[in-house]
Amino acid sequence: MISHTGFYGHCASARNISDALMQQIAAKGGLIAVGYWDGAVCEANVNEIAKAIKYGIELVGIKHIALGSDYDGATSVPFDTSELIYLTQALLDLGLSELQIKQVMGANMLRYLQLHLPD
Repeated sequence: MISHTGFYGHCASARNISDALMQQIAAKGGLIAVGYWDGAVCEANVNEIAKAIKYGIELVGIKHIALGSDYDGATSVPFDTSELIYLTQALLDLGLSELQIKQVMGANMLRYLQLHLPD
């Protein structure tokens, strides 16, 4: 699992990981949690975050994408957890299905953790 990052092909930031490496992570069953700040998505707004998520889905498949927010104060993000509805709406506006959004918003992370954490 890799978190708090973005796709270099979507946002050519030194913080982001190459699309080829992201595809390798997904091919091994990995999960990629997309960040919310400008270093991960280039423009820290809800529409760009949604576009980065959609880019990741198109690159590696829906089962490998999750949220990689950063609310510890190290970065500035455009909304807090009470405002995730805005991200949901932006993903709907981009054409993602309710099932895809459910997967990204938590189902993928839950599945991944249930598979890989000890009982």
